[in-house]
Amino acid sequence: MSGMKLLRTIRLDPSDTFVFARAAEAGEWAVPGSFMFMEADIEALGPKERSAFRSGFLGVGSFGWSTLAIVTPVTAEEREALVMAFAEALMRELGAPDMARARAAAEEEIAFSASLCDHPAQTLVALHRSIEGGEVKERFRTLVPRAEALGQDAPRGGFRAFDFFEVEGDEDVISEEVDLLAMMKDKTP
Repeated sequence: MSGMKLLRTIRLDPSDTFVFARAAEAGEWAVPGSFMFMEADIEALGPKERSAFRSGFLGVGSFGWSTLAIVTPVTAEEREALVMAFAEALMRELGAPDMARARAAAEEEIAFSASLCDHPAQTLVALHRSIEGGEVKERFRTLVPRAEALGQDAPRGGFRAFDFFEVEGDEDVISEEVDLLAMMKDKTP
């Protein structure tokens, strides 16, 4: 199976470390992780947990959250190792009843993650979750350099720290305000 791609976390700045209660490590494999909120009372979550609900990708190794993920090629061996590591994490972190069920759940979530990677390698992916009609709804967006979106050559040297991006995906405009100072003051473990 050549041409396989999955998501890895990416950290463009340190904000994930104070936006989320537990930030994912940069460069770890990631899945959307919406299953983490299936039985949660979203209104009762603290600000950092609500941020993870709204926009977090779950880092498979740390079970921390990342605002962005990047499409990355993966070998069959890396994918298999990821499935096993994720299954073990599901047992350790969530108390999966046995390895067979943990592995099946890991396979399903990783397959879903792979379905989001129908983009060139190095494409950034963002996520927005909401509750609509009592169900969790996910919207995924890809971020590409503005020059590329306009059909122009990318700047020499590729991405710069402060490049502007065009958003591809759902045309719905998502507006949300985040009080970063309040989140930094929240000392909830």
